[in-house]
Amino acid sequence: MSVRELVVLGTASQVPTRHRNHNGYLLRWDGQGILFDPGEGTQRQMLRAGVAAHDIDRICVTHFHGDHSLGLAGVIQRINLDQVPHPVTAHYPAGGQRFFERLRYATAYRETVKLAEAPVAEDGVLATTSSYTLEARRLSHPVESFGYRLTEPDGRRMLPERLAAHGIAGPDVGRIQREGALGGVGLDQVSEARRGQRFAFVMDTRLCDGVHALAEGCDLLVIESTFTDEDAALAADHGHLTAGQAGAVAREAGVRHLVLTHFSQRYPDPEVFERQARAAGFDGELTVAHDLIRVPLPQRGR
Repeated sequence: MSVRELVVLGTASQVPTRHRNHNGYLLRWDGQGILFDPGEGTQRQMLRAGVAAHDIDRICVTHFHGDHSLGLAGVIQRINLDQVPHPVTAHYPAGGQRFFERLRYATAYRETVKLAEAPVAEDGVLATTSSYTLEARRLSHPVESFGYRLTEPDGRRMLPERLAAHGIAGPDVGRIQREGALGGVGLDQVSEARRGQRFAFVMDTRLCDGVHALAEGCDLLVIESTFTDEDAALAADHGHLTAGQAGAVAREAGVRHLVLTHFSQRYPDPEVFERQARAAGFDGELTVAHDLIRVPLPQRGR
């Protein structure tokens, strides 16, 4: 059975705290794993969360600030130490090539795994597989930054009552799906369109076109909310979002499940982020992330 869930490894902004590790997020999407923004301590958080190096197929780095990338050295070395049997692809801002190389070769180790470097220089599609398309959009931060989005191909949902009405059962169900028609009955007569699931990962950024493009129609949106609304000027100055801004983006984009993360250590009460996102009008499912939780993608709706 396919699994689609977000494993949260760390949620701290800038510095780790007693209760929050640096950033780190693993998206399980069917049989693949995509690791986003491995900050310092990610390798240990993986152990605590039951995530193995073998689970990683892609690494996506939004930008090269330490809380989003210092864990790369350890993760890459662990992938090689454990001799992961499949190739791993790393996506990261092209302008940070020198940082990636420094982290990849921070110390001596034996390379046993093919790690493909795939720097991101502009908006667009990065990869297409049978179960998703991965794309990137430029964000607004003091250093070059990109957000990421996965989109599942649209499909068809078979309708049992219509199949029965046309006498289609057993192997013939698969046949009409493959061939598009059977005995004069078209596929659209016994099925309906099923929109593919959508996931987006939006880290350090001010409000910009890329934020809205990534969030549009998402089933699960992971987005930074470093500051509260009272500190909106500070957020803009440092290239970040507030909780209210994140909630408004999710409301306007029709997001089904919003995950807030990347919290400044200055706020002792994490519930303030949910209150402000709700005050901005978001009424869908909402999670204020904390380390080591698992967030499943919502069930497909009709």
